Amino acid sequence: MSEEKQKLVYVLHDAGERAEKALTAFAVANIGVSMEQDVTIILFGEATRLAYKGYAETVHSLDRLPMDRLIKDFFECGGKILICLPCIKSRKVDTSMLIDGVEATTGTVVNDEFLEADKVISW
Repeated sequence: MSEEKQKLVYVLHDAGERAEKALTAFAVANIGVSMEQDVTIILFGEATRLAYKGYAETVHSLDRLPMDRLIKDFFECGGKILICLPCIKSRKVDTSMLIDGVEATTGTVVNDEFLEADKVISW
């Protein structure tokens, strides 16, 4: 693998009943930041719930770290989480209801992230 830092963008759409999928995506993204890559996670649709205060504590699966721990570790290693602003507005969620560190954003910023990324991975 190249010594040059890669920009990786993970796009998540699921939460709730598909918790294992979301946990796996965060686990893989955490490995990316631990490898000192530039990693951003973008949450759309149902996955936006992962960033609501109090929700991540309820997301866990066998043989996986709980979501709140994965998010904490991700931020501590320098990861960035963006959340679709229109997605949360349609769910009547205000940015004050999001966990600290999550940035609400629009399609323009999301597209900039995609254009700057070396890899975009959708879960």
